[in-house]
Parts: sequence; structure tokens; C-alpha cells
Amino acid sequence: MRTVNKVIIIGNITRDPMIKTTEWNKKIALFTIATNRYYKTADWENKSESEFHNCVAWWALAERVEKYLVKWKLVYAEWRLKTRIIEKEDWDKLHKTEVVVGNIIFLNKRGDFEDNSSSSDGSDFDAIDAEINDDRF
Repeated sequence: MRTVNKVIIIGNITRDPMIKTTEWNKKIALFTIATNRYYKTADWENKSESEFHNCVAWWALAERVEKYLVKWKLVYAEWRLKTRIIEKEDWDKLHKTEVVVGNIIFLNKRGDFEDNSSSSDGSDFDAIDAEINDDRF
């Protein structure tokens, strides 16, 4: 039987991405996207609830994230959920679920993304699409 593991998020970056490099010299970008859920209570009072999604991007996509994403930018991100099990020193296990991002689209205007290393015409900016098939993470 087939299964589905697909995540789609539209939200704001909560902090500047953290960039790491593996021992194989491949980049990893770690960042968080915030989303909001709006609803009414039984008394018809408007409420909102924020959710924070830990995200990870690899290789070329991590380089794009490093180059363009900063706190508060609006993004569309998709791909899949991945849960890692981290064994702590006291033999406890910590489960950490993250969105492994394989496609990201920057939703702010081109001028909102500053990049000192590229040309000013924005030709390097269009929607960024990358598929990364790595099951190590």
C-alpha cells in the first residue's frame, strides 16, 4: 500500500538561518518557519495560535537559503517530514521532527531580498526549486 509524506508551509522565517557544513563539505541550512491558525471560540471570540516548524535544507538549496533568507521573510516551503532520534548521554531518547525542504519559493518582492554578491537586476532570484534525495537526515 502506498503512503504519503508531504508537507506544505507558507509562513515567516523566525530567525536568520543557521548554516553548517558536513564533513563532506556539503551545506545544511537550519531555519524555523512560523505559521498562524485563526479560529473562533465557543463564545465567538477571535483567537490565534502560532506554530513553529523546524526546517532543514541541503546542498544547493541550503546555499540559496544562506544567500537570501533572513528573519521575517515570507516563504512557501514543501517536501517531507523526517523524525530523528537523538540518544542523550543518560540513555534517554529525544525525538525531533523537522521539515526536510526540497522546494522553497520566496514570496516577498525581489527588492526585499538583499544580496551584495549578485547583480541588481534580480535575474538570479526567481522561484527556487531543488529536489534533494538524501535519506541520511
